[in-house]
Amino acid sequence: MARYTSLFTIAVSIDSLRLLLIDLLKSCQFDIIYDSGDYLVARETPGRVSYAKLVTVEVLIDRFPTTDDEVRMNFVVKNEELPLKVDNHCRQVFNQVNQAIAENRQWHLIESAAS
Repeated sequence: MARYTSLFTIAVSIDSLRLLLIDLLKSCQFDIIYDSGDYLVARETPGRVSYAKLVTVEVLIDRFPTTDDEVRMNFVVKNEELPLKVDNHCRQVFNQVNQAIAENRQWHLIESAAS
């Protein structure tokens, strides 16, 4: 199973974050399949790759207790594909999502870390 994680700290209003995040994931060809407010799951839209390569994104949203406009988001991007190549489909989608988050003009990126 391919699995990649990243952690982002952004400056954005918590009230607008959820909608901005849903729009961002939809722009990356994901369908939202679960949303509980502070936890979101999205799956890649079928049709471009085989079922085993379909990527799932899990997002855990953690608001800092010290400020109202800083939010930490933990992303897990995974699929059932064995990562036999360094540049596999899951890694490509992971890079696409990370780039979309970093370049989003609706918030200010404070810190990011990927593994």
